[in-house]
Amino acid sequence: MKERRKDFKKRNRFFLAGTVVLFIGAGILLWGASLRIPDLSDLSAATSVAQSTKIYDRTGQVLLYDMSQNVRRTEVPYDEISQNLKNAVLAIEDKNFYNHGGIDFRGIGRALIADIEGLSFSQGGSTITQQVVKNTILTNDKTPTRKIKEAILSEKLEGVLSKDQIFNIYLNAVPLGGSIYGVEEASQNFYGKASKDLTIAESAYIAAMIQAPTHYSPYGQYKNELEARKNLVLKEMLSNGFINQADYDAATKEVVTFKPKQDTGGIKAPHFVFFVINYLEQKYGDDALQRGGLKVTTTLDWTIEQAAESVAKQYGTTNQKNFNASNDAVVVIDPKTGDILSMVGSRDYFDSAVEGNFNVATSPNRQPGSTFKPFVYTTLFNKGFTPSSILFDVPTQFSVNCAPNDFTSNNGCFSPDNFDGLFRGPITIREALALSINIPAVKALYIAGIDNSIQTAKAMGITTLNGADQYGLTLVLGSGQVSLLEMTSAYGVFANDGVRNPYRSVLKVEDASGSTLEEGDVASTQVIPAESSRQISDILSDNNAKASEYGVEGSPFYFPGRQVASKTGTTNDSRDAWVIGYTPNLVVGTWAGNNDNSPMVKKVAGLIVAPMWHDLMEKILPNTPNESFVAPQPVDQNLKPVLRGDWQAEYALGGVHNILYWVNKADPTGPAPVNPASDSQYANWEYGVQTWLGSHPYTAPALVQPINPPYYLFPGQIAPTPTDTVPSNPYGYIMTPDPAPVPQQ
Repeated sequence: MKERRKDFKKRNRFFLAGTVVLFIGAGILLWGASLRIPDLSDLSAATSVAQSTKIYDRTGQVLLYDMSQNVRRTEVPYDEISQNLKNAVLAIEDKNFYNHGGIDFRGIGRALIADIEGLSFSQGGSTITQQVVKNTILTNDKTPTRKIKEAILSEKLEGVLSKDQIFNIYLNAVPLGGSIYGVEEASQNFYGKASKDLTIAESAYIAAMIQAPTHYSPYGQYKNELEARKNLVLKEMLSNGFINQADYDAATKEVVTFKPKQDTGGIKAPHFVFFVINYLEQKYGDDALQRGGLKVTTTLDWTIEQAAESVAKQYGTTNQKNFNASNDAVVVIDPKTGDILSMVGSRDYFDSAVEGNFNVATSPNRQPGSTFKPFVYTTLFNKGFTPSSILFDVPTQFSVNCAPNDFTSNNGCFSPDNFDGLFRGPITIREALALSINIPAVKALYIAGIDNSIQTAKAMGITTLNGADQYGLTLVLGSGQVSLLEMTSAYGVFANDGVRNPYRSVLKVEDASGSTLEEGDVASTQVIPAESSRQISDILSDNNAKASEYGVEGSPFYFPGRQVASKTGTTNDSRDAWVIGYTPNLVVGTWAGNNDNSPMVKKVAGLIVAPMWHDLMEKILPNTPNESFVAPQPVDQNLKPVLRGDWQAEYALGGVHNILYWVNKADPTGPAPVNPASDSQYANWEYGVQTWLGSHPYTAPALVQPINPPYYLFPGQIAPTPTDTVPSNPYGYIMTPDPAPVPQQ
């Protein structure tokens, strides 16, 4: 009896569930049947532009760009569009278009599998018919049932329009970047020809852009990715029978030339705006960007941006005339928030003669020269070195495979010169960094470690460096590849007491209804010790330390009443010139050079780009608070003499030697090496030091007072015994003065 009751209850539940499913299914069918396709005349005139995305400065008052302003769209009949272009679009967007009824279930399955395998969820699977419905009928529909409506209307649309008609609507309305809609407008804009005349390669480029037109723009930063996707389009065309092998081979070799980018009317801060658009497209998708009516409040300070654009244009022209540097770039960042206050990617965005629309500020392929040195010295400070630590600036061969007296850089040897051809002998890190001396910097990199220095740079925001095996000791001289944006952002860590705030370009994003989609938070992280940051800032803001090169009051890095740190950088081949400078609340990075990487006139950055940097700083500094850097702690007088700057003390401890005699790279403040000569660099460094000493004779000092604090002793060493006391002598012995440095040939 009980069993029959259980069976009865199960049958009732099954019947009830089935009834509910039938009612829901019937409801969906009735609801789907009620959906209507608009008049065909409305469809054919439809545009993919719905509500316009608007981009503002940080005040929310200055409109930088209205994405639907000056929309350009030219509609052409289906038979006036190149078959090459039709085939390219079908191959990459919907290869089964002519075989499905509006929904490609196999395509959806493949996309789902690819998403699951790649964990990217980016494949989509929408057919061309679905995209037409979405872009013309459901442009303003944001309801949860939109995807169901899209599927139902896609099948209905296939019942009232031919495939060619649907495809023609799609080709005439597809967004292709900025204010360009439709393949005809794109063809005219990119190539200056009608879409019916496009070659296979030209068609493949346009088809490649459809997925993400801002990201794959031929005028943007991702030309390599555009090239790769164009090649993917061609492969798909070949594999699906749209072209044969000969066509494919010819198309892959074809060199396509794009017209210079046209003036986008009404745009302000164009390099920055398109940088923001690319960010929005990657985060929210092209659909939301093109039709979502977003209100975007950015970090840009319009006053600073105008000043930066002005100096970039002025000095770009001057530098081309005087130094063969046809272009320049500027980035300004608030280190306390990471806000990009200005981004100028060329001397003039609309100057096609210098490829002005290309944003050099974000290009990851520039070499930083000596602006990389602070990352290396920071790594040394993290290990226990001080600004007073001594590194000998003497001719040195750094290749262990070359003779110590071979001061060349040929056939695998590496013996760099300094920019002025001088060698200064024993020099403190403070002097070496302030004057940007090369040889001590290379020694600093060896002691700090290439891996460790790269990790320091990465922690501070440099993402473009490879592993240590890609670089030698030339890394400290700027052989890596970086961008001005990331370098300026990384220097913000020095400005901000070792705290990193990643750069950001957007403060707030609101949708068409006013709901907040994003509101930027400051994401602060202590990435280097505050003391290391203070030591770097103290050196780079020391005008007296730079006086031998620039003087003080006449220096382009001197601002009366303001503490400003700065660092220059010039690559050996004169392809890049940099100045990056900062206060506690402002970082200004500037670059000069040529987009095609051709060399400039061989001059130091102080001559090429410093005047532009100084001029901009003069314009914007008065509008920022006058803050000073936190001073570093005094150098600990209990450290080894070589670490605290008392290199002369080495005479009392067994003679003057290179720093590897006194410190263990892994533990500089600990015991000295038992066998310094076991270090592969020791012999070459020691040869340079002893050669220098031979030409700079000293009277060996007599120890005349107790050494206080006591010096470190080394294996087998006997502590010196004082013979007298002379309180006025802080070192405890007598030395003859160090002669002036002698220029080396």
